[in-house]
Amino acid sequence: MGNDKESSPIRGCLVVSVDLSSYRRPFLSAATGSFLLGKWLHIPLYPVSLCSAVVDVAIQDYVADVASELIYQNKSQISTEVLFAFPLDPHMAIYSFQAHSEDANIQAMLRDEVQQLHEAAEGWENLEYLRDQSQYPGEVFACFLGTLSPGSEVVVTLRYVQELSREPDGAARFVLPPTLHPYTKLYAWNCLSSKLHYSLLLTASLQSPRGVANVQANFTLTPLIYTAQDRSTAQAPLLQVSLAGSPPSKHDLELLVYFGDPSAVSAVVEKGDPGAPPGSLLGDPMVLVMLAPSIPEAVPGQRQSGEFIFLLDTTFLEHAQGSLLFLLKSLPLGCYFNIYCYEETSVGIYPRSVEYTQENLTEAMRRIPSTSSSLGDTNLLGTLRSVYNTPRPHGHTRQLFIFMAGLPPDKEAIAAEVCHHRNNHRCFSFCFSEDSAALAMALAKETGGEATYVSSDNRMAVVVLKCLKQALKPAAEGVSLSWTLPRGLEVEVLGGTPQSIFQGQHSLLYAQIHGQAQDMTVAKGTMTLQYSLDGQDVTHTIEFPLCPKGDGRLAGHRLAARCLLKRLLPEAVSGSGDEPRQRAVEISLTSGIICPFTSYVGVRTSQRVTWYRRLLALLPPRQSLIPCQVIELRGSHKVSSCYGVSIWVPPGWLTAVRASWLALRQLTHGIAALPQQGACSKACKPPRQSISSLKYVDPTEFVFCSSIFGRQCSEAIAECQELVALQNADGSWALSSRLASVLEVHEAEIKGKMPGEVMEPSIWATVLAVTWLHRHDKCYQDLCELLEAKAVTWLCSRAVPQLDKCLEAANTLLGSSVKPSVFRL
Repeated sequence: MGNDKESSPIRGCLVVSVDLSSYRRPFLSAATGSFLLGKWLHIPLYPVSLCSAVVDVAIQDYVADVASELIYQNKSQISTEVLFAFPLDPHMAIYSFQAHSEDANIQAMLRDEVQQLHEAAEGWENLEYLRDQSQYPGEVFACFLGTLSPGSEVVVTLRYVQELSREPDGAARFVLPPTLHPYTKLYAWNCLSSKLHYSLLLTASLQSPRGVANVQANFTLTPLIYTAQDRSTAQAPLLQVSLAGSPPSKHDLELLVYFGDPSAVSAVVEKGDPGAPPGSLLGDPMVLVMLAPSIPEAVPGQRQSGEFIFLLDTTFLEHAQGSLLFLLKSLPLGCYFNIYCYEETSVGIYPRSVEYTQENLTEAMRRIPSTSSSLGDTNLLGTLRSVYNTPRPHGHTRQLFIFMAGLPPDKEAIAAEVCHHRNNHRCFSFCFSEDSAALAMALAKETGGEATYVSSDNRMAVVVLKCLKQALKPAAEGVSLSWTLPRGLEVEVLGGTPQSIFQGQHSLLYAQIHGQAQDMTVAKGTMTLQYSLDGQDVTHTIEFPLCPKGDGRLAGHRLAARCLLKRLLPEAVSGSGDEPRQRAVEISLTSGIICPFTSYVGVRTSQRVTWYRRLLALLPPRQSLIPCQVIELRGSHKVSSCYGVSIWVPPGWLTAVRASWLALRQLTHGIAALPQQGACSKACKPPRQSISSLKYVDPTEFVFCSSIFGRQCSEAIAECQELVALQNADGSWALSSRLASVLEVHEAEIKGKMPGEVMEPSIWATVLAVTWLHRHDKCYQDLCELLEAKAVTWLCSRAVPQLDKCLEAANTLLGSSVKPSVFRL
């Protein structure tokens, strides 16, 4: 799922198993025999065969609405239990699901209150087993469809909306989920593959007020058919192919849509639902706004604006002194900084951020404690509130570096506080324990930053400096939107507007138009984007229609609902009263987008056979509730496989597995090593799940990889740490006996070898220091790249004519062969 072909090993499918209901008694007495035999001999468990897939995609700029119809057939000679599973991308939301077989119709419906799910009478053990036994993490929509007889079919209708990723060249990227194009045959325990027999019909309609300039795909396309002369709308049957034999390729189907007139801002207006009341989320028009300013690259080492605030958990300060030294020395001139060591107190080293100067840097390093003085809980929440209550320097984008040794007790309140200020800053979070990984990821994702799991003290410096490189990318600051509309209309930006947008990033906003225009002759509105880039004010103005046309699929409205639900969740679960929860339930039930306070319930309506219909045609069809839910799998990315396999044991085996566990436990009188799970009856109900705004995170998912590891990293830090400590804030080094000791050259010899043209000893000292960092068989790139760039920038501003002679003399003195390109010569 998602936009990355290799991002997730989970592939959705319809998984089944043999119906063993008539063999349950002998199976119980035989303990685990048949199940273990099947497992150890790798007997494949086949998914239900997909016969055909019809997929219709509607793309408006950077949002997509996907409607699909999947037909599966049980080609085995025995009845099978069926479980439909559809892995969910983080930017995806299902809003409609139906299944139809010869004996029943099933429709997924959203209901208030999580406990209503417990009304389902059967099949819960299947979803519980899927949740517990999955090896891979992620969210999955799963629905138990019952038993499928030999030769019969089940038709699944699935609809979802999705935000599309924006490529660096401005293209919208759509990837067809493997559930809709399962080009590999998937088994539970082995990685066999065979030919697939299914047909695929994929059509896509493309819309943009800027026009569609080009469409590219990694599969054969039919010619685009433009339905408007200005090419603002293109109706394109993209793919119509029958896969009777082997799949055409071993990859997902990808589509790149290029729009005309690429610019820093675009706006698409989607009309509301005529059946929804005016003023409601679905009733009023929605403007889909894409902000993507063009931001040039910054020259490393130059003066740069920005406010960098470091929040340190003091429990690991004694292990992080070296990393903190590299971090502070790598900051650029022109920025502001502050350091908070949070324990019971929430006071920073400085009352507010100060300019990055040599004097302030020296004082900050002196004030940082070397060890923790607290044995109690940390006060990260209070520290964050103190930071947010402190005004940031004008024209400087705020970025937080949060270090967490463990999971704070008030994690939900912390997430809610960061979410409340999400548009005003960016977070880079570092966790040093697996239990804090979910909070670290949530803070980073909510603010557009990055999260990293640090597995050892030796790697901390490299990890932190990698994130600092990202933080030093230039940004459009002071971002604001203004609107010009006829009297009677107003615009509400749902979730607010971010104050900054960094290079390589973009922001998709949802703005709703409320009210009734008093002047109906005005057909257009105007939106103006303003921001500051490198001290220069930039303005972009675009027009958009007030009476849009559309297909009525409401993709933008549903994604706006998803956006609002995401914002409301941390506030609702952090104890802020009932209003956020009630608002979330209302939005969820209206839009069809699930939230933690609503749940899917599968309503199964039985079909009568022909003779039965005549006799009891007047009686209502029998209805029952079945499990149909979005569940969170808590596996690990450490598991490897030759394909991204559907790793869930088919549910029909579940009764046998659990019964086998129970029987074997009875025979062995309760061996402690065996799982204590018994057979689950059809009436068993799952336990109530606690609601949290934090998603489960496997720490190995975001472990940073560096060119130096473990002992090498530790040795590299030890070798150059003393040299880095001597560097000044402006990037230069002073000529001193301490520098000579680090370079392992007598101070008198250094002074004697200094070229006569060099007027400042610090120039010669700085050239020697940079040259020393590039000695033979030494690799300090990950550690010293930023502070070296600052040093070279300082040299270029003072001694361009002398640099070549200084480098030649430095190579001779240190016995090295550093190239002039290191000094930008």
